Amino acid sequence: MPAPRLQEVADGVHAYVQPDGGWCLSNAGVLVSGGEVALVDTAATERRARALGAAVATVADAAPRFVVNTHFHGDHSFGNHLFADDAVIVAHEESRAEMAVAGFGLQGLWPGVEWGNLPLSLPTLTYRDRLTLHIGDLTAELIHPGPAHTTTDTVVWLPERSVLFTGDIVMNGATPFCLMGSVEGSLRTIATLRSYGARTIVTGHGPVGGPEILDANEAYLRWLRELAAEGMRAGLTPLELAAESDLGEFAGLLDSERLVGNLHRAYAEVGDAPLGVELDVARIFGEMVEHHGGLPACHA
Repeated sequence: MPAPRLQEVADGVHAYVQPDGGWCLSNAGVLVSGGEVALVDTAATERRARALGAAVATVADAAPRFVVNTHFHGDHSFGNHLFADDAVIVAHEESRAEMAVAGFGLQGLWPGVEWGNLPLSLPTLTYRDRLTLHIGDLTAELIHPGPAHTTTDTVVWLPERSVLFTGDIVMNGATPFCLMGSVEGSLRTIATLRSYGARTIVTGHGPVGGPEILDANEAYLRWLRELAAEGMRAGLTPLELAAESDLGEFAGLLDSERLVGNLHRAYAEVGDAPLGVELDVARIFGEMVEHHGGLPACHA
């Protein structure tokens, strides 16, 4: 697997990209201005979080003052502990609660990964709708857009640099994943994100890009919604529908087994369930493994 790379995408704004962007190979952000530093997300394993810390040291003389978790999933938050002595860890208020409940459950899905030894470090500052951080002359707007990838996502918008960190609400080259969030909510959120007019978009997984990433994710989600409606009319379960579906233009996306989880979420919404209603994630992940023909690879 190619090594992670630190890519300056605007003055003082860096994307830490972990190829190939598949399961648990998540991106991070490094914001540097006026001698102050902030991080967006902290990687999945001790080894990868330490590598992130080393990368930060190549562009900053100080330790991060803030760490923002875009959502509660461990591949974006397990590394918190390495930065917690110096940084205020920030997340949506319900994301903190979800992080506490989830614990290290993600590690149980891939017991063969060398996760390392990182105690759980929960956010120490939470917000409800919006929060603004000031890092030197950088303004970082933290915004909760509603249910999308999860029900408690945060995006980080840097208006002076026209850079948007989306977390896993959108991905580049990997299959979108709404099992713990909402298909309809993701579409609404993408419309909102498009209105920011960002020139540069750093997704939760995959290469840095521009507004075309929003278009690609929206196209998948609209296709998914139509597919789910057809499957329900035909009386097929999500697993059955996934087995007979032609991915077409989306066949090249990583982690295609997410279709099963996405269909479960889409079925719930076609059935008029509240957006983000809790589903049996463990059981559905088992169906994703069945559809894939074995446990999907995780190279964290």
